[in-house]
Amino acid sequence: MNLLTLFTFVALLHTVQTLAKGNVLKPSLQLATTAQISDVQQYWVSEKLDGMRAYWNGQALFSRQGHQINAPSWYTEHWPDTSLDGELWSQRNSFESIVSCVRRKVPVDDCWQKIAFYVFDLPASKATFSQRIQRITAISAAAKTPYLKAVKQFRVTSEPALFALLDFIVANGGEGLMLHHEKALYRPGRSQHLIKLKKHYDAEAVVIKHISGKGKYQDMLGALLVRTPSGLEFKIGSGFTDQLRKHPPPIGSVITYKFIGKTARGVPRFASFLRIRR
Repeated sequence: MNLLTLFTFVALLHTVQTLAKGNVLKPSLQLATTAQISDVQQYWVSEKLDGMRAYWNGQALFSRQGHQINAPSWYTEHWPDTSLDGELWSQRNSFESIVSCVRRKVPVDDCWQKIAFYVFDLPASKATFSQRIQRITAISAAAKTPYLKAVKQFRVTSEPALFALLDFIVANGGEGLMLHHEKALYRPGRSQHLIKLKKHYDAEAVVIKHISGKGKYQDMLGALLVRTPSGLEFKIGSGFTDQLRKHPPPIGSVITYKFIGKTARGVPRFASFLRIRR
């Protein structure tokens, strides 16, 4: 056995042991930023889908965290052997039902029939984003299945038109827009060429205390005291259903919240609860 063969064997053994221990191999995906837009005419625009990010490695589906997704065999039988980056999505404001379906160990056909994999990028491609759009469209058409679709990409002519479109999307239940520079290459990690544009921003924090409510929320949750990854502590008192106020997110759980900008001290303004991170 030569040295190269030995190294290959050791790497394969490590991978097998990692999977056997229940660990996961997290895919290296490209992530968006909230950077400034230089010239809107240089970007492709698409709706930001509020589904579940997923990665197809040519053989199986994985979550962004690297956990294999147990999709039915019929769901992916016509998919290509190339890697795809996209979103499992059905319709606006359906995040919870999508996650509930996707995370079942034994797939249920009825719920998977309502979900499609919307492809927005090709991780293995060396082409520009404009060229990748053409390839994604061709892949989707060749698959001839309702469960693999290309995310619709389009152009806008000006910033006023862009923000008018954002207002329209949000007013109709959408989450926001994604902007991808036409000449950008696929690069794992945060990319300044992939921008998310939202009326609200969102972030995560750990629940450290339950604060009792008053008035109509007597004997219920009034607010959560949370701590951000940077150590900042602040309260979130809105966005909860009555059911959540009776059974609030546990101490130590991670929640996602939305906000509109920050104060001079860095505290999120108008913070509102969105969901518990599962």
